[in-house]
Amino acid sequence: MTSRRSRTPPSTVHITVVVSSLLTIETSGPGFVDLTREIASFVKETDAVEGVVTLFIRHTSASLTIQENADPSVLDDLTTALDRLAPENAGWTHDTEGPDDMPAHIKSLLTTTSLQVPVLKGKLALGTWQAIYLIEHRLRAHRREIVLQFIGAAGSK
Repeated sequence: MTSRRSRTPPSTVHITVVVSSLLTIETSGPGFVDLTREIASFVKETDAVEGVVTLFIRHTSASLTIQENADPSVLDDLTTALDRLAPENAGWTHDTEGPDDMPAHIKSLLTTTSLQVPVLKGKLALGTWQAIYLIEHRLRAHRREIVLQFIGAAGSK
């Protein structure tokens, strides 16, 4: 089987800035929180031209992901899948903070705590139907902190 392929010529930039910020999100319980708008705003504020934005969540019972933003049923199905992989009351020995705590740690392990998104021509290089999400795995509301960092070239686009 053959497939058509193409690639743009490589571009080279000199790293001129490293810009950091702390994003705080108050979650309302389990589920997905779309962070795309906040991350795009951060990239704009940095006057980014080309580089990478890194996100790192400073928690072990919440996580980050890039997923489809067009059909909400995708997020519902992902929640169902994570709940099936790490159910509550499955005999976990770590239950000091409640029956949802160990499953939250497992769900975080299965997803990720850090993301890198390329920035091209001053914009996040996400696909048409992609969004950046925080996933809250605990049953109650939490205050979550995400470190944002842009590394790359800034200035006139």
